[in-house]
Amino acid sequence: MADEMGQDHTDTADGLLRKLAAARGVSTSFRGWDGVEHPVAASTLQGVLAALGDSTGTTDELQSALREAELEAWHRLLPASVVSRKGREIHVAVHVPHGTGVSVWAVTEDGNRVDARQRDNWTEPREVHGVLKGQASFALPADLPLGWHTLYADAGGELAECTLVITPERLETTRRLTAERHWGLTAQLYSVRSSRSWGIGDFSDLVDLAAIAGKDGAGFVLVNPLHAGEPRPPIEDSPYLPTTRRFFNPLYIRVEDVPEYGYLDPESRAEIEKNAAVLHVANTADGLLDRNSSYGAKLRALELIFTVPRSPGRVRLFENFCAAEGKGLDDFALWCVLAERLAPSAPEWSDDAASPDTPYCDAVREEQADRLQFYRWMQWICDEQLATAQRTAKACGMAIGVVHDLAVGVKTVGADAWMLQGVLARGVTVGAPPDVFNQQGQNWTQPPWHPGRLAAAGYKPYRDMLRTVLRHAGGIRVDHILGLFRLWWIPEGAGPDQGTYVYYDHEALIGILALEAQRAGATVVGEDLGVFEPWVRDYLTERGILGTSILWFEHGASGPLSPEEYRQQCLTSVNTHDLPPTAGYLAGEHVTLRESLGLLLRPVEEERAQAAAEQEAVLALVRERGLLPESSGDVQRTVEALYAFTALTPSALLGVALVDAVGETRTQNQPGTDTEHPNWRIPLAGPEGPVLIDDLPRDGRFNSLVGIVREALKTSG
Repeated sequence: MADEMGQDHTDTADGLLRKLAAARGVSTSFRGWDGVEHPVAASTLQGVLAALGDSTGTTDELQSALREAELEAWHRLLPASVVSRKGREIHVAVHVPHGTGVSVWAVTEDGNRVDARQRDNWTEPREVHGVLKGQASFALPADLPLGWHTLYADAGGELAECTLVITPERLETTRRLTAERHWGLTAQLYSVRSSRSWGIGDFSDLVDLAAIAGKDGAGFVLVNPLHAGEPRPPIEDSPYLPTTRRFFNPLYIRVEDVPEYGYLDPESRAEIEKNAAVLHVANTADGLLDRNSSYGAKLRALELIFTVPRSPGRVRLFENFCAAEGKGLDDFALWCVLAERLAPSAPEWSDDAASPDTPYCDAVREEQADRLQFYRWMQWICDEQLATAQRTAKACGMAIGVVHDLAVGVKTVGADAWMLQGVLARGVTVGAPPDVFNQQGQNWTQPPWHPGRLAAAGYKPYRDMLRTVLRHAGGIRVDHILGLFRLWWIPEGAGPDQGTYVYYDHEALIGILALEAQRAGATVVGEDLGVFEPWVRDYLTERGILGTSILWFEHGASGPLSPEEYRQQCLTSVNTHDLPPTAGYLAGEHVTLRESLGLLLRPVEEERAQAAAEQEAVLALVRERGLLPESSGDVQRTVEALYAFTALTPSALLGVALVDAVGETRTQNQPGTDTEHPNWRIPLAGPEGPVLIDDLPRDGRFNSLVGIVREALKTSG
């Protein structure tokens, strides 16, 4: 690093800071959406490095941290973990006191031992904290099976072990999408209600939605994240800001579908029916969704049902579920009980209840054993009702079925932040840098995985989360899959534009995602929108991960892409939940809303002019294909033409937004806002008012759009 006079500043504080950042996988500059390279402020680097565990206050501390970073691998006999691909020879570097003999072997998950062969290694020994250490190289054969194995080493009696994961070269489930294309509904489940809902869409509504779409030839139904929120009201509205990503939200339970409901005493049943009747009225009301009322009523009902004795068969099924979920479920139930008793700011969270294994928590487990069992039981009910949804989807003809959405992260004061604090970074949150739609950047207020600690944990917390989400899923959509490559970290107290990218071991994270999806027989869709490095999409394609294309965002150097230029290995749709429904987008509602919220960084007239020009460029392509008359001002016809246009692409999956199918115009979520807009609280409605699932089979707009997509796909296929 040299200035214009040629003087080297590598050993200055700033030079050392940037060198340390590079060693830790922290970007010292980034290319923004404007195409300009932006340097990262020293204060940002210091905050991010502190979250990674480095002290950077003085030159001595920087030099010490840099030495530790350079010698990190030499401190351990084995790597923190090893992730490789099936069919490739696995190379492992081990570090031992110089001259010490060492042997290395693997034990596969089914118990077979495989010895590693030592290879020549001419790396010079290095002194590590006063001990001269050497590096030895070993190789394991390329025919190790897929799965989670354990790697062992013995160096003169010093034993070490680490996780060894063999992942697919390419996700095999993607191959089935090369011969046949599928369309599917995309929906925010909480907003999609029936006459039997308790004011909020639920798992039984998902069953009915899948049945209706399956009858119309859909291959899948994609829903919002169904992760768990707070254990009692008030609860978070955003499905993308859960307390945990491993467990599900009891808000979605259909109370009447719990088998024990039928064995309630008459008085309890009458009470539940009375509360349900009150909430049934909300299904056709024009107001915003009220999660708190719905969840409060469901909790009271579920508490009554929980007291009903279960049959021996159901007792055994519940026991099996609890045993399979193990400590993760136990700790989540404990957190729920604690969160009922303690406010998020209560001092106990940083003292007596600082972790799941304190004496205080042990006492709570014993004193509140029945309440913990209630929270375990609700997760079992969620699991059963989700299994019914996927089973119904497949039985009704869907090739894929229910596709779950995986949020980027969790709340800073939620269950995962408490249970998994050892593998999450503190003092930072994740978000996104400024872009064309969010010109001030975004802070999602979520703690990120700590790259080193997650690897040291053998990626098991990540694996456990994926397994739960995938258990009753035909597919998974990974929100902001670019975060498995790099995440925008924002130091505590800084603005969303004052962050920087931190890089992850994408080979491990994508590989494990592919492994768990393959074992579940699931398709994976990565939401790969936003600012990304050009090679990332190629890498995802290589690994069998589908990408995401949104009609309005697909541009090349000369303008909007022609349909033939779209990716085959992709889910293509007209819009996304972060934009207004297509009818609203065509009317410029996204500009109007952002102006009203003060989110624009340039005059509104310029924004409107650019939005109109971008829309016209796309519509011109649609007209060229004969899908829309020149003079058509019919909004519904325009929406249908846009969807017919997506059918001309080679994309394996086509998403049909339910809001577009019923004529909705309101924005479900405005990124960059919290209370300024009623995000995630808009019920499904059309021009004439609320639309229920019961109405869909007879809804003219719904049947028209679905019919056009089905026929267009058939013709283009």
